[in-house]
Amino acid sequence: MSPALEAHLERLAEHVHDLWSLRRMKEGWTVGATRSDQAHTHPNLVPYAELGEGDKDYDRMVARETLKAVIALGYRILPRTSRSR
Repeated sequence: MSPALEAHLERLAEHVHDLWSLRRMKEGWTVGATRSDQAHTHPNLVPYAELGEGDKDYDRMVARETLKAVIALGYRILPRTSRSR
């Protein structure tokens, strides 16, 4: 993956986490000290900045592998030019 895409990886990982969190909350989950499928609680239902590095690494991996898949499918990811905004 290009250094330019790597530079945006943290923001993409945060977006991955935000989407996961929103889905869980819409399903009735809340933050809790431990994960409980019965009580619908999960300790990671917090802002990305509050996650531990291990959990952030998981979100980074999802973002990185998604970008790799898009590139492997033959697409290019280019920055916007001033005319395309």
